[in-house]
Amino acid sequence: MSDTISDYYAALDRLKQRKAKINNDTVALAAGRKKGSIKKSRPQFIALIQAIEEAQKEVVRPEVVIADRLEQARGNAKDIQRRLDASLARELALVREVFRLRKELAVLRGGNVVPFHSPTQAAGVEQ
Repeated sequence: MSDTISDYYAALDRLKQRKAKINNDTVALAAGRKKGSIKKSRPQFIALIQAIEEAQKEVVRPEVVIADRLEQARGNAKDIQRRLDASLARELALVREVFRLRKELAVLRGGNVVPFHSPTQAAGVEQ
């Protein structure tokens, strides 16, 4: 029976190196045995089952890493969207202010107010 147990441990080591999914069934299949051959009710497998559980904790599964990266990307997208909305709101406020000032300037120019300089002199062009 110890030869069988050593086959299971060798299969567990191979799965760890490949960073594959590790559970009782995958270890059994990798050892060339049937799925479900590692049972908790069999006392000879207690240490093996504990080693499999430890290996599950050690192996970083790509699904977990991808899920973490996806969640981070979603958070970044939300932050970028929030910043974009804030900048658009500022721009809209500035456009409204420019529009209001242009209307006020048109009223002032249309009335009895005469500008001190002609528009070309204000732009720095000499006549």
